[in-house]
Amino acid sequence: MNKKILIIAPHPDDEVLGVGGTMARFAAEGAEVYVVVATKGYPPDFPEELSQIVREQALVAHQLLGVKETQFLPLPAANLDSVPYREINHKLLEVFRNIQPEILYIPFNGDLHVDHQRIFLSALVAARPNGINAPRKIYAYETLSETNWNAPYLTPNFVPNVFVDISSYLEMKIQAMEIYASQIKPFPHERSPETLRALATLRGSTVGRFAAEAFVLVREII
Repeated sequence: MNKKILIIAPHPDDEVLGVGGTMARFAAEGAEVYVVVATKGYPPDFPEELSQIVREQALVAHQLLGVKETQFLPLPAANLDSVPYREINHKLLEVFRNIQPEILYIPFNGDLHVDHQRIFLSALVAARPNGINAPRKIYAYETLSETNWNAPYLTPNFVPNVFVDISSYLEMKIQAMEIYASQIKPFPHERSPETLRALATLRGSTVGRFAAEAFVLVREII
């Protein structure tokens, strides 16, 4: 697989929660995997030291998973609703021009966190099919404690129709998440190794595999 794959994460750890096993598998199969973390935590909401630690943890986790390149954008975490759409669009358009991905993974538009919703919309603007750098496939991923905490009768419900077998990469995904020591939580919190394993087992058994990650196909150009 000699393809360019781009994962856009609103915050550090979203990419591992939603796409960690897929990233590891496709990187091992020869794909060029890129990760863009869209936001950074700024004082007073987030201590500068913590923001730096999380970014360092992201780089170590991504190295484990085989990521070719990680980019960090300066957009304000948990505050994207105060940023003009065109500014977010412009940042992501620059990313697309530089990487020119063939496959794109983005957060689900029904996620509870507004940052996820804004990144979903701006990513689709940057990935418009009439653009010269439009990816051929776009998938939305699920993020524990964001995707499943919204009200499915009021917002889009995550109903996956694409599954990636990560049976051989589940433990690597969990190890990568554990590198995010500042973000990992003890069970029964959803962002715990036990819950990550449980979700992967559920998604895998849905399609007769030991472990899988699930996605919603947004668009495919053949």
